[in-house]
Amino acid sequence: MMTLEVGTVERVAGGRLAELYERHVVEAVRLAYLLTGDRALAEDLVQDAFVRLAGRFLDVRHPDGFSHYLRRTVVNLANSWHRRRKVERAYLEREGVRPDAPIAIPDPGERDALWRRLQRLSPKQRAAIVLRFYEDLSEEQTAEAMGVARGTVKSLVSRGLQIMRSQLEGD
Repeated sequence: MMTLEVGTVERVAGGRLAELYERHVVEAVRLAYLLTGDRALAEDLVQDAFVRLAGRFLDVRHPDGFSHYLRRTVVNLANSWHRRRKVERAYLEREGVRPDAPIAIPDPGERDALWRRLQRLSPKQRAAIVLRFYEDLSEEQTAEAMGVARGTVKSLVSRGLQIMRSQLEGD
C-alpha cells in the first residue's frame, strides 16, 4: 500500500483519477452499454463506478488492476439496476398499472423543428410552456415558479402555443 503526505494526496488524486478516467472511460461505457442497452444509463453507471472507486483507487496496489476493479463495479451496478427494474415491473404488475400507450420515439427532425419554434417565443412564453409541459407542473406551480399570477401563465401558454401552431402551419 502506498503512503502519501496529506498535501500530496489531493494533487495526485486529481491527476491520477483524471488519468485513469481518460484511459478507461470508453471501454467502461461500452461495457455498461452492452449490459443495459441504454447509452445514457451506461454513462451514468460508469460515472457512479468512478465515484465509488475514487476514494479507494489510491489503495490499489497495482495500478493496472484498476481496470479490473472498474469492470467489476460497472457489472455490479448494472446488475443492481436490472434487479431494481425487475422489482419495479413486478410492483407495477401487482398494482395493475400499465402505460396507456407505448411511448413513441420522436423524430429528430420534428424535435429540431419544435426546438426552433420554441426558441422564437418570448422568454416568458418559453418558460411557461417548458414548465407546464416539459416539467409537467400545474398552472399554479408554474405561476409560483415564474413569480406571476395563474392567469398570466394561462395567457402565456395559450399565446405561445398559438404562435407555435401558426409557425407550424407556415412551415
